[in-house]
Amino acid sequence: MTSAPLSSTIANLRKSYERAELSEDASHADPLQQFDQWLGEALAAEVPEPNAMTLATVASDLRPSTRIVLIKGYDARGIVFYTNYDSRKGRELAGNPYAALQFHWVPLERVVRIEGTVERTSAQESDAYYQSRPLDSRIGAWASPQSQVIASRKTLVANATRYGAQFLLQPPRPPHWGGFRLKPDRWEFWQGRKSRLHDRLRYRLEAGTWLRERLAP
Repeated sequence: MTSAPLSSTIANLRKSYERAELSEDASHADPLQQFDQWLGEALAAEVPEPNAMTLATVASDLRPSTRIVLIKGYDARGIVFYTNYDSRKGRELAGNPYAALQFHWVPLERVVRIEGTVERTSAQESDAYYQSRPLDSRIGAWASPQSQVIASRKTLVANATRYGAQFLLQPPRPPHWGGFRLKPDRWEFWQGRKSRLHDRLRYRLEAGTWLRERLAP
């Protein structure tokens, strides 16, 4: 008996979203407050890696790319993450400062999408966060020529050994490593609902004021 192709199995996957709802009356007028509430609920629910977010960037040839990064701070100024400035994402953000972020908290049936422009954090902010990292991670920032082709994993191990011996317990922040801050001008909060009639509230910045709009699912 021949089994069905995997593609057919995937096509038949179904889930009914019935956990919660998102209404205008129950949501915050300020998207940052709404994000703070939802992130807090994701933490309280012990969602796996609630701080993980997809970062989308666009290269000079208009080719998009995505990867997972970790949020390391947020306030009225924007969303902060850290990386190698010479990596693919770092180079693409240097050439095109527009980017998008997405959180997907599966157990809560929620998605948050954020769009805006990106700038580097100050050297002082990057220094402070770098020094808060475990020693192995600080050495790793020196050891990995992120996004570049390397001969094998042995290259990374050798680099880590070399920089570990050079810096011992006090590695300085590499000049090619630091923070980015995405300054939102659009937010979208998505709550799964039954029959695919999902709730979508978009916040759009216009003349310094956040406009809240409902989008069709």
